[in-house]
Amino acid sequence: MNSTAKGPLAGLRVVEMAGIGPAPFAAMLLADMGAEVIRIDRPEASGLGIERPSAYDFTARGRRSVAIDLKQQDGVGCALDLIDRADALIEGFRPSVMERLGLGPDLCLARNPRLVYGRVTGWGQDGPLAQTAGHDLNYIALTGALDAIGRKGQPPTPPINLLGDYAGGSFLLAFGIVCALLNARATGFGQVVDAAVVDGTSLLATPLLGLMAAGLWQRERGTNILDSGAPHYEVYPCADGRFVSIAPIETKFRTELLEGLGFDPATFPDVSDRANWAAARQLFADRLAQKTRAEWCDLFEGTDACLTPVLSFDEARSHPHTVARNTYMEIAGIPQPAPAPRFSRTPAATPSPPEAPGQSGEAVLAEWGINVARVDDLARRGILGRRKHLPPDRQ
Repeated sequence: MNSTAKGPLAGLRVVEMAGIGPAPFAAMLLADMGAEVIRIDRPEASGLGIERPSAYDFTARGRRSVAIDLKQQDGVGCALDLIDRADALIEGFRPSVMERLGLGPDLCLARNPRLVYGRVTGWGQDGPLAQTAGHDLNYIALTGALDAIGRKGQPPTPPINLLGDYAGGSFLLAFGIVCALLNARATGFGQVVDAAVVDGTSLLATPLLGLMAAGLWQRERGTNILDSGAPHYEVYPCADGRFVSIAPIETKFRTELLEGLGFDPATFPDVSDRANWAAARQLFADRLAQKTRAEWCDLFEGTDACLTPVLSFDEARSHPHTVARNTYMEIAGIPQPAPAPRFSRTPAATPSPPEAPGQSGEAVLAEWGINVARVDDLARRGILGRRKHLPPDRQ
């Protein structure tokens, strides 16, 4: 990374209300791109999410933390002073929580009309389920996406929480905030961005729903070309018990794969006919089981056969392609994914490591123009604090 880089969002100021799931990841995305994001933490642990040492809370990287007691009116006033100076705000609480705290969008926008007020929840700000608890799996279940994921004859497979929380939630919120910021710069007025995981996950399914509407996708999972139904878009075990993925959808790529595997493309079962899928699957499975994963990867290296190893996260970090692209980096000695995408003129800087809640509180407030005497008073009265966090040996 360029040590002088700042990223395309340099100069943008964002206040993040500390939370779990999609909100902190959206804040990380903006911070990775150069925005100055200040996280308002609670002085006490929230009891939500998976607690871990601060250094391993990767989605908290790239920003500083101030711990404010929002149960006290002067703490709310301090938070409002930061929001007054911000371009955007991120919060991921249930609907009306921010209003009850005295930090709702009507008040914040009245004080700071250019503010983009970003909200992300599972169900959205309204609707029958808006006030109901839930997690990623619940949200994607309601969208139909979960029902489509899995093998034939098996229950739906939870795809960890990448699909709902982060793809359907965090990325949607970050995109919405940037859209609203562009509009605010043009008009002088901010607005509320209501990002819901159910909306984002449904949006991600747009191409699939188009195939269904055209009659080109069967509703039974595990029976289609992209959901493990097709033998030529599948993962197979090798002689060493490791796996390779094959995905030669196009005929020219499939021909290259078949020839590399030692099959005659002219006599191999025609996979454009679903009636041949079972026979083709067995042939692929038997042949791929004859060599190790490394042997197959060596054989197909540099080809267009669409065969790649199924790597663990540890293996992925050392693959020549990810190494060449610097896809992973170390922050404070701990490997993690680097900021993305890449920018030719305004590359992103290396993010700073995650901070413990409240670590930079007084310095942040001073830098954002809060009166020093007032900061000292808030600290003396315990409205500003620093939470004791898990030590590194408690993972």
